Amino acid sequence: MPEAVIVATARSPIGRAMKGSLKDLRPDDLTATIIRAALDKVPALDPADIDDLMLGCGLPGGEQGFNLARIVAVLLGYDHVPGVTLTRYCSSSLQTTRMALHAIKAGEGDVFISAGVEMVSSFVKGNSDSLPDTRNPLFADATDRTRAVAERGAESWTDPRAEGWLPDAYIAMGQTAENLALAEDVSREDMDVFGVRSQNLAEKAIADGFWEREITPVATPDGSVVSTDDGPRAGVTLEAVRELKPVFRPNGRVTAGNCCPLNDGAAAVIVMSDAKAAALGLTPLARIVSTGVTGLSPEIMGLGPVEASKQALARAGMSIHDMDLIEINEAFAAQVIPSYRKLGLSDEQAGAKLNVHGGAIAIGHPFGMTGARITGTLLNGLQTRDATFGLETMCVGGGQGMAMVIERLS
Repeated sequence: MPEAVIVATARSPIGRAMKGSLKDLRPDDLTATIIRAALDKVPALDPADIDDLMLGCGLPGGEQGFNLARIVAVLLGYDHVPGVTLTRYCSSSLQTTRMALHAIKAGEGDVFISAGVEMVSSFVKGNSDSLPDTRNPLFADATDRTRAVAERGAESWTDPRAEGWLPDAYIAMGQTAENLALAEDVSREDMDVFGVRSQNLAEKAIADGFWEREITPVATPDGSVVSTDDGPRAGVTLEAVRELKPVFRPNGRVTAGNCCPLNDGAAAVIVMSDAKAAALGLTPLARIVSTGVTGLSPEIMGLGPVEASKQALARAGMSIHDMDLIEINEAFAAQVIPSYRKLGLSDEQAGAKLNVHGGAIAIGHPFGMTGARITGTLLNGLQTRDATFGLETMCVGGGQGMAMVIERLS
């Protein structure tokens, strides 16, 4: 059976939504730029051999609508390349890589573009979840419960299914983080410590040139060139973060210092069969070993990485302790902390191998971009440490988790 290998990755800088460095860029233009940058790293590849362009986008509407993948293919001059845009929210462009893996394993293609984009700044023109009167009224009671808790706070969380009720499938992500902090007894102090860690590690990684190695500079409409992420902040201290107020509940634990911001960005991964890479004389960056995807209550979606990672690791015949590096997307410290603990990592073990260059709390989380972005970051980290095996995983809105195990080859 053929193996699926990664031969190139690229990503844009990550901008702050609405006010950041990429706010005036269109998602289709930025995605085309980043895919071109990834393909430029594989000059031996004839574009005629590309089987499909698969684009992850968390909320594909407005400027991100019109089957954005097909728009991007045409912008690139690849009228012959089909395109599909899909959403699995925060794991959308890990899902596209999984689809490339499956197609190659099935013998239904040799070359795939797996890309992801999210330009939250473009949401002012609409997105797929923004239309009025589109939610199923059967969830009205659940939505009312969430609204009430958001207004008055809560001391605990219990699964609505225990009462025979529907969970809130439309729940805002910040509310799920607060639920999880209560359910798993994650303290505000632990969350703040983790948030500061992310910023401090990102600051060090910038100084070491780590992030520069994976960022493709992009030009904006005003002619300026952006080459760094907007999010990382120098000199973040625990004392300062402790002073921040909760943002989702009056007695909440989630603050701007221990969760990711809203962002803009795009990333791409070029996936090939091992036979095609060999025929082109390429040394692959990595082999895709296995993937996993699982579901859980939408109201505590942040624990999604746990079962998804266990599934992917089991399919690889490996354990969490076989992983040299682990990247858990930092949507909220409230969900990363219980996720790594439930995966069997002590705080000390997590300190040594989890998000060791900082994560989304510092650099940002453009939903559709994140899967492909983390793939590139994980490979960058494995190369930097001369390590072999890595795990990428994230929680997903609506109550899901997704994961992938990769083996570095060069």
